[in-house]
Amino acid sequence: MKFQKSFLFLLTITLLSFPNQTVPAEEKTDDGKLRIICFGAHPDDAEYRCGGVGAMWAKLGHHVKLVSVTNGDIGHWKMSGGALAKRRTAESAEVARRLGVSSEVLDIHDGELVPSLENRRKITRLIRNWKADIVIAHRPWDYHPDHRYVGVLVQDAAYMVTVPFFCPDTPALKKNPVFLYSSDRFQKPYPFKADIAVSIDDVFEKKIEALTALESQIFEGGALGSAERMAKSPPASQPELRKAFVRKGWQVRSGREADNYRAALIKWYGEERGKKVKYAEAFEICEYGRQPSAAEIRKLFPFFDEK
Repeated sequence: MKFQKSFLFLLTITLLSFPNQTVPAEEKTDDGKLRIICFGAHPDDAEYRCGGVGAMWAKLGHHVKLVSVTNGDIGHWKMSGGALAKRRTAESAEVARRLGVSSEVLDIHDGELVPSLENRRKITRLIRNWKADIVIAHRPWDYHPDHRYVGVLVQDAAYMVTVPFFCPDTPALKKNPVFLYSSDRFQKPYPFKADIAVSIDDVFEKKIEALTALESQIFEGGALGSAERMAKSPPASQPELRKAFVRKGWQVRSGREADNYRAALIKWYGEERGKKVKYAEAFEICEYGRQPSAAEIRKLFPFFDEK
């Protein structure tokens, strides 16, 4: 009994030491629901690129995890280091809570991510532990090296997740997930191709509400901000003005996504519904990993047939 009390005390202390980390669902038994893991380079990338569709999956009871591969510890113009990493981890966790998903921030320095064997193992283990059906990441060409190397690492894991004697401490997946790229604007070596586009109209306001938690990035300007830029943002004491501020930017961004990938929206929703979509998130199927049929895509994205 004395040992049990000591163990419970230590367990409680351990959990309290990580208050900003959403508890992952790796331990859950298979419940027949989809399992999606979305990788971003920093504590805002996965939220930006998959926040809408993540909330939609979560609403249907599916399991979604947003992973930041670096801790964002230089992503601010005024503060840095451990204090910033802790702050951004807390922001990311709050976004996830509002979206109804899980989150995790890896302890890798911002701006220093490399496609090493150690990091390949980390990504492989994360995908395996989540028992992922879908894996989403940056494309491996981008303006930011961290973004590029997230794409490379996820590509490198796309085969290894099914190889039993790679990271043998973590059971290999029996079936290769579908690997997807999130959208970007880069043209070389080839532009993003929207194989799948999802209307986020029904969760657009939910995504806006969630993103307001990214205070260090949206309202303070992140790495390229300044005192002058921060002064132009609505203060924390005016949450409705803050939501309006975020909404204005994302109406443009998500609206452009819908317009740019209108053909994909029409393909999946039909002409009448596809033409009416105002806001979207889009994805390209990576040639690595499982290559889904149209029927399987409809099962993985169970939104297209909803009325």
